[in-house]
Parts: sequence; C-alpha cells; structure tokens
Amino acid sequence: MNKIRDNQHFIQLCDWCTGIEPKLKSVIEKFGYPPFWHREPDFATLILTILEQQVSLASAKSTYNKLVEKIKTVSPENLLKLTDEELRECYFSRQKAAYSRILANEIISGKLNLEDLKSQSAEEIRSTLIKIKGIGHWTIDMYLLMSLHFADIFPPGDLATIKAVYELELVQETSSKEEIIIFMKNFTPYQSVATYILWHSYIQRRNLKLE
Repeated sequence: MNKIRDNQHFIQLCDWCTGIEPKLKSVIEKFGYPPFWHREPDFATLILTILEQQVSLASAKSTYNKLVEKIKTVSPENLLKLTDEELRECYFSRQKAAYSRILANEIISGKLNLEDLKSQSAEEIRSTLIKIKGIGHWTIDMYLLMSLHFADIFPPGDLATIKAVYELELVQETSSKEEIIIFMKNFTPYQSVATYILWHSYIQRRNLKLE
C-alpha cells in the first residue's frame, strides 16, 4: 500500500508534483506548502464527512459542533441515543440523520470494523464502505485522503478540486471531468499530493479559514 508517511515525506512529494506540473509550483511559491491535513480514521470523522456532503464546510461544521455539544463524544452508541427531534435540533436533515444511524448500526452490529480498514487496500476499503447507504465515492475519497493518507487518490466528485484545476489552467476550459481524471493520472502514484496542492490553491485564493 502506497501511503504518505509523514509531513516530511509529504513535502518531498509536493516537490515531486511541481516537477511534473510547474503550475503547481506557482501555488507553493505564492501560498507556501499546503498543510498535511489529517482527520482521525474513526466514526466521528465519517459523520462529519457525511454532513459535508453537498453543503458548505462551514454549515457542516456548525451541525457537527451542535452534535458534539449535545453528546460530547461522537460515538455510534451516543448518536443512536438521540431522537429524531434531537438530531433536528442539531441541524441534521432527515436524510443525513438516517445515514448517520445506518453507519452507527453497521459499526455496533460488527458488520463494519474501522480498525480493520487501516490494514486494507484502497480498493478493499472502497468496496466495503460503498455498500453502506449514505456513503458514496466522495465520502470514501475524503476518508482515504485525509484519514488513511493513501498516496494516489483523486476525488473527481470534489467541486473545489475541479474548480482549482480550471483556475490554474491545468486543462482547457472546455475539458470534461473525464478529461480531468485522465490529466490527473500524470501525478500517479501521488495524485493525493497534487490534490492537496489544488485544495490549498482553492482555499487560499478565497481566503477561507478552516478549523
């Protein structure tokens, strides 16, 4: 399994990516190296990522913070104690409340063991998680990228990443998403690192503040 080992390794791989595509070097020259973003590979992270589906990061974080305020520790057991009304008070939509409960039950029943995923390949992890209602390829990509640090992941369903590709003029403005996927293969086996640089560009251009 090809993973990013630590921050020093990450910086080295950023330099490798700029050797492949000089336009990425301009991002680092202007904004510095991207952070080596990390989220714990646990239930709480998957809940936060479900909340981030198709909404702003700020909105998802607000919902997640309300959940933490309510149950302190975001665990399957604690989440399942909440009623529909209590989840609505935390700003959960009906759909995301259902997805979160499904995930919690998968873990409590033993059907899903997050510890086991740590020793599996990206393909094995994807085949396991995609079977769970409410977890699609974007959610899996985020988990593989930021929690398990697989080195060769590109998330074509991530709007910020796609926008950054166009903004940096890495492809023609008429290029399709499929053509972007093909272009990103230039960074194999380190597409994840190129993705981090793209995120960094998107965030810094907009002066966004991430917690």
